[in-house]
Amino acid sequence: MTPKAMRRGATLALAMVVASTPVAQAGLIERACLSSDRRAGGDTRLCACIQIVADQVLTPSEQRLGAGFFKNPDRSQEVRQSDNAADAVFWEKWKAYGEAASEYCR
Repeated sequence: MTPKAMRRGATLALAMVVASTPVAQAGLIERACLSSDRRAGGDTRLCACIQIVADQVLTPSEQRLGAGFFKNPDRSQEVRQSDNAADAVFWEKWKAYGEAASEYCR
């Protein structure tokens, strides 16, 4: 599947299920976002929103990896530039997640 098709699929899947997603405990991404000193840090609405998207697009293990990027942004570049095939697959999915979150959480 091409990266563009993955992003389209993620956005479509998100649109179909987000409205019915109940609010739950803060997830990995939301907690990392809330504790971040970056721009979104402390914005509870935005952090909750990106968690909703993460729950629809990313597996728990992908969320664990991605949550670490909030504390250590350099780690994201290590993964992005990695020669590891699994990192390449993750990175495409992470980009699709970022685009979906950006669109949904405006």
